[in-house]
Amino acid sequence: MLSKLFARHRRERVAAELYVKLVEQARSPAFYTACGVPDTLDGRFEALALHAFLLFHRLKGEAAPAPDFAQALFDHMFSDMDLSLREIGVTDFSIGKKVKAMGRGFYGRIVGYDRGLAAADPEELEAALRRNLYGTVEPAPGQVRAVAAYLRGEVAGLAAQPVAALLAGEVRFGPAPEMVEAA
Repeated sequence: MLSKLFARHRRERVAAELYVKLVEQARSPAFYTACGVPDTLDGRFEALALHAFLLFHRLKGEAAPAPDFAQALFDHMFSDMDLSLREIGVTDFSIGKKVKAMGRGFYGRIVGYDRGLAAADPEELEAALRRNLYGTVEPAPGQVRAVAAYLRGEVAGLAAQPVAALLAGEVRFGPAPEMVEAA
């Protein structure tokens, strides 16, 4: 019993550490400059959701303890979002509704990005990015293509990383695209 408690505590601590790395990558300035992701609350949520998707995509289908770790990461991510909403002054009365809406939106993004990656037509992933990552702005075609290529590259890069390393809080993301072709 005590060993399960310690294992859960360690899993939660490592998930929190991995989440910090995920946030750091999502806040890479090039996403907001070269790639044109709006540097707003919505844009930052979208960049975070994109990178969280990458980790969940990598962990999907892995054997135990990966599912429990993915759940701990998800729980930490949404606890952090709850805290962030409170810090910007969202009232307690509406926090639950907003976090639930963010959760539903996140699941929608997972479905959209999964379908986009699996599609033979590269436009499908680009459409999912336009709908979500760029939902509040009109990006240049080169920006969408650059992020789509980055996403595909990160899926491959994360697939090459051992799941044990991820479960230990070790992750290596590639650099955000800093040069984007005009069209």
